[in-house]
Amino acid sequence: MTPFELVEPRSLRDAARALEHEGHTVRSIAGGTAVMLMMKLGVLRPLRLVSLRDVEPQYFGIATDADGTLHVGAMATLSSLEHSPAARTVAPVITRTLETLSNVRVRNVATVGGHLAHADPHMDLPPVLIALGASVSGVDAEGDWELPVDELYTGYLETVLARDELIGELIVPYRESRRAAYLKCTTRCADDWPALGVAVALDSDGAVVRGVRVVVSAATDRPTRLAAAERALEGARIDDAVLARAGEAAAAEAKIVADQHGSAAYKRELLRVYVGRAVRAALDQK
Repeated sequence: MTPFELVEPRSLRDAARALEHEGHTVRSIAGGTAVMLMMKLGVLRPLRLVSLRDVEPQYFGIATDADGTLHVGAMATLSSLEHSPAARTVAPVITRTLETLSNVRVRNVATVGGHLAHADPHMDLPPVLIALGASVSGVDAEGDWELPVDELYTGYLETVLARDELIGELIVPYRESRRAAYLKCTTRCADDWPALGVAVALDSDGAVVRGVRVVVSAATDRPTRLAAAERALEGARIDDAVLARAGEAAAAEAKIVADQHGSAAYKRELLRVYVGRAVRAALDQK
């Protein structure tokens, strides 16, 4: 690993300013679980790291506001989010998902903001957050910004964030009637990188599904909503035939990519089956 300078700004805005105009020789670092590994492998060779560990306390907290919206500071660890009573109340699917996200050693160090900004399509939280209609807000060198998590990713390890734009907060809206589930297929163990992830969030009017969102990850180069599958489910009374149509629509729509976790054909077949399973799992939630 090449030598580097460590900069420790006291505010997120100052951290953004330290990243401005520096090119590929500078990187921000929060928990460091991804950045340090990539530096050890020689993928990244920054001359300067801008640490976010001393920024304002507000970026480490987890709380709800008056209408139940969940606010998660970008510097909160995945472990603190996993064990947060606020998260469990607003979106218990987040708590369930985190129980098998990597391992406890990683979750104790990795941060929410770093997890989202890293943009590895195999990560578990992004598809869940997209299904929940979550957004992220943050700062750049001069101002503030906010966008839906659905619009954050552009490709493998790629986001829309400019070099000086840093995530400050994750915002998850509360909906009392919402049910959600996330299922993943791993080839070796429960906390391994998945070959496929499917997140579903929906409301139900009796036996009729309303407001459904279906998101695929790991089998694609970024977490992606499946509009055709959503149309097959919206307003339908769920039965085996409806779920089969939704699975077929998802398999036809998704741009599947092969990797070491499985071939494109294998992942497409997984998607065809897992969409129905995820819908059933969401409907089973109280």
